[in-house]
Amino acid sequence: MNTTRPGHPALTRPDGSPLRVLVVDDDPDLAEVLCGALRYEGWQVSAAADGSSAVAVARELMPDAVVLDVMLPDTDGFAVLRLLHAVKPDVCVLFLTARDAVEDRIAGITAGGDDYVTKPFSLEEVIARLRGLLRRAGMARQLEDGPRLTVGDLVLDEDSHEVTRAGELIELSPTEFELLRFLMRNPRRVLSKAQILDRVWSYDFGGRAHVVELYISYLRKKIDAGREPMIHTVRGAGYLLKPVTP
Repeated sequence: MNTTRPGHPALTRPDGSPLRVLVVDDDPDLAEVLCGALRYEGWQVSAAADGSSAVAVARELMPDAVVLDVMLPDTDGFAVLRLLHAVKPDVCVLFLTARDAVEDRIAGITAGGDDYVTKPFSLEEVIARLRGLLRRAGMARQLEDGPRLTVGDLVLDEDSHEVTRAGELIELSPTEFELLRFLMRNPRRVLSKAQILDRVWSYDFGGRAHVVELYISYLRKKIDAGREPMIHTVRGAGYLLKPVTP
């Protein structure tokens, strides 16, 4: 599953709070990657593996959009959609389907879905379609603030590609910059090597974990050298970036 790096401004709810998205898919690997990509957009994301839990999560989250697999273990996505609309009538729904038949597409739209993507798909396609749905529904606005990410004393400017820590300029290669941006978009969250590979290098799962380890070591030498470390390894799980506690 491939994706390209985002080149678009962030979207928020009209009040400036993060957009809320529910991912419903019984494939845990796919759900994890989708959730990671959507959180990279700065959105609040929850997941469910079947129809009944999707409705329960939706009641708590009150999502702006739902990414909904048509084939679920306890029911189909069309039935779940009807229940979701009872919870939140204006929710945007993007169907995921392995089916390519015209009648299945028509069924999804007829049931009240707003759009669909056919597996296999790119993460960037899913994000682009969600952004379009949310804008057209009036549920999102584009951030006009400066394109800066800040975690503790670490600051990354997405336009100028300048990175500073405690005011000191840090020179990064393009790949190091993309890796740091992904970490800073997900502060205090453990990111697996598979997630990092997919988002930064656009590789599918497996086979290239050593690349992540290598570039994490490069970043540490530049970001953490001579300072309290911000980049941490969680054994058996991945990496996270968090501000230094005073």
